Amino acid sequence: MVKLNNPNKDPYLTYWLYSSLLVVILLITVGGLTRLTTSGLSITNWELFKGILPPLNAEQWQNYFSLYKKIPQYQKLNAGMLLNEFKYIFWWEYIHRILARLSFFVFAIPFIVFLFKNKLTASEKIFCSLIAILFLSQGAAGWYMVKSGLNSNVLVSHFRLSIHLLLGEFIISLIFFTALLVKREKIKLNKYSYLILIFLIIVFIQIGVGAFVSGLNAGLIYQTWPLMNGDYIPKDIYIIKYFKDLKVYSIPYYVQFLHRNIAYLIFLFFLTIFYLTKNFSKIRSFVKYVFGVLLLQIILGICTLLSGINIYLAIFHQIGSVLLILSIVLLFYKISTLSIKD
Repeated sequence: MVKLNNPNKDPYLTYWLYSSLLVVILLITVGGLTRLTTSGLSITNWELFKGILPPLNAEQWQNYFSLYKKIPQYQKLNAGMLLNEFKYIFWWEYIHRILARLSFFVFAIPFIVFLFKNKLTASEKIFCSLIAILFLSQGAAGWYMVKSGLNSNVLVSHFRLSIHLLLGEFIISLIFFTALLVKREKIKLNKYSYLILIFLIIVFIQIGVGAFVSGLNAGLIYQTWPLMNGDYIPKDIYIIKYFKDLKVYSIPYYVQFLHRNIAYLIFLFFLTIFYLTKNFSKIRSFVKYVFGVLLLQIILGICTLLSGINIYLAIFHQIGSVLLILSIVLLFYKISTLSIKD
């Protein structure tokens, strides 16, 4: 059992958490667009403090552009790019970095104030401290990811991209869960809570594999559904290799096949949850909501693939993953407030 706050909690605590949540969702969205426009390597230095202001004159623009010209992405993919074309990808990365700073301060400054005013319970201090650590880890992971594309690669490491995205998803999950807990005195986990938690973990794994797909441009092959060019298991895929050879997680068609099949697993797993909770009228509407978001996310994934990775469908697919995570967290919270006997 987790004991939390009383119903008379400071309303500004809730406003703060939901404001932080919205900014992080915007950050993840812009991050997705930065990846889809291959803009993430346009700023080749971390510039933790210096990079707050964008280039303000022609000399500064040329300096940023000359640094970009030194990396493999320019030399192998974008040789001959004009300054105006560089500015397009620069602004996506710049806005992403500014939002990252903004999201941290929107969360951290009120957190410090609430700490000094003793407005937080012990459990809230733990949750919020963990979120603050994740914010710092997210920033470090972002630069760690960018570094992987500066020396010999034309794109960032898909493994590091996955870590960067998952940290963002963890942050929104914890912020939302903490916001839900603010006005509740206690929650008690039950067998269905654990079932939802397992489901949430599988969805996180799928999001991580989805980052592999994005980082490897794996969606640009086998652009058919439900079969992969006429076969459920393509002839060049050997299932046993997933368990014996880590190199397959860097092979685009292996990664796409894995992403598809985890999606099928997620759908079947939630059908089980849907059936097991059929008699719980108090949470039935929340179960249906998760099911609706899940169906929408699956449809968006299929349409994104069939479209040849249309950028608008792809970003809605990423936003869909955020909505799915939030809906599962809400369902977990609601189920954990019920009195359910084994």
